[in-house]
Amino acid sequence: MNYERAREIVASEETIEVLHGGRPVWIERLNPDGETASVSAGGDTYTVPVEELSESHPG
Repeated sequence: MNYERAREIVASEETIEVLHGGRPVWIERLNPDGETASVSAGGDTYTVPVEELSESHPG
């Protein structure tokens, strides 16, 4: 995923499923300097490069 798309997802009123390594995550914060995201899943919060995130596309 590119950084601009991550910004759109965070700003969206819709709930858009985002995956990291096939695991659903919630984007908590974006860091524009390093193009990283703080994400949470299962009670854990960690930082990953935005390029490692992907959107889940049902169907």
